[in-house]
Amino acid sequence: MNDEQRNHQRQEPWEPWDDSGTYQTGSTRPPKSHGGLIAILLVAVIFLGGIASALGLLNIRMFKIIQEQEAVAFANTSSDPTVTAPTETAPTASAPTSPEISGEVHLPLSQSPQSVPNTPQEGGLSLQEVYQKAIPSVVSITCQENGGTASGTGVVLTKDGYLVTNCHVISGAELISVLFTDGREFPAAIVGQDPVSDLAVLYVEADDLTPAEFGDSASLRVGDAVVAIGDPLGSAFRGTMTDGIVSAINRDVTTAGRTMTLIQTNAALNEGNSGGPLLNCYGQVIGINTLKIGDYMSSAGVEGLGFAIPSATVKEIVDQLLSQGYVSGRPSLGMEVTDVSAMYQMFYRLPQGAYVTQVAEDSAAAAAGLRAGDILVYLDGQRITDSSDYTAALYGLEVGQEISLTVYRDGRQYEVKLTVAEAAG
Repeated sequence: MNDEQRNHQRQEPWEPWDDSGTYQTGSTRPPKSHGGLIAILLVAVIFLGGIASALGLLNIRMFKIIQEQEAVAFANTSSDPTVTAPTETAPTASAPTSPEISGEVHLPLSQSPQSVPNTPQEGGLSLQEVYQKAIPSVVSITCQENGGTASGTGVVLTKDGYLVTNCHVISGAELISVLFTDGREFPAAIVGQDPVSDLAVLYVEADDLTPAEFGDSASLRVGDAVVAIGDPLGSAFRGTMTDGIVSAINRDVTTAGRTMTLIQTNAALNEGNSGGPLLNCYGQVIGINTLKIGDYMSSAGVEGLGFAIPSATVKEIVDQLLSQGYVSGRPSLGMEVTDVSAMYQMFYRLPQGAYVTQVAEDSAAAAAGLRAGDILVYLDGQRITDSSDYTAALYGLEVGQEISLTVYRDGRQYEVKLTVAEAAG
């Protein structure tokens, strides 16, 4: 094709169905009349449109009915005398200032008696007695976050205001409120948190709390009777107790890039139970509930796979959070990351990686020149495709280790070197 033909093509584009670039005259016979067929098609379209409208109205009605049923199901109940409905208004008091770390506060572990056979359960408490012993030490936690609220459960550590819960319950919270079973509500401050163990310590300004009794998880056996207390699906069901057994001990579970050694139980756990206690037959806290495994895509489903952090681990972490506000030896690069969505990758032609959202001042990442907006694609030679890869790689590092990072920025890749620092809360 010469230049003249190309110019002609640009000035007079062909129709997509006209392969030759020219128009044919076609048949000279008059076209057949299709009026009857068109009338039939119009009637069919009108009929189908009426059916679609009726189904749409029916779906709207069913959606309203479902909403009304959910509103009733999640409404605060006043028929249970052991549960006090939370106040509707947010607390107006400001969060207390975390007290100075003195190193004098520690979490005691009571000697746990040898577990008893489930049948007969001699020496243990009844389920009712376990509940009555533990419920004053169980709290409801509500977190105000940017764009919404989150809820969970916590356990009273000391009489003078210290509580323990999961780190993921309070992560990203701008305001934390704690509701006790006696109806009192306090704002809370974060004393320390450890994402690796998924534990956090909170503080409220109170000096008359009922601390829970913590037992030694080392005495557990598979088959021991246990119960979980917490707020499944939020504070509307606060103070719910479910029972089960210890299904496995020292179970390694990997989640969000980290591996934790946990107690496995078939006691029902749901969203909102996080941070609540797993109790033995003596009413002692032998674990802090942290996660469950569920399969919502399978028709068979997955049930009875709940996990709790052993009390021996809780003591080790909580004692450090109480004494210094952080856990020694945790590696840190000083930056926060998130995933790069597939849509952003395609639209902006970005590589898979961990998107840097924040870089702390005076951190190893800041010293290496990293900044928000960078995309981490390799960490010390390991391919990073998302935030979970980054977390897993980070927890495999040691404080003081020299590493290299490959970072994508403005269409180019850069390699930087830095020294892993210790996370200090």
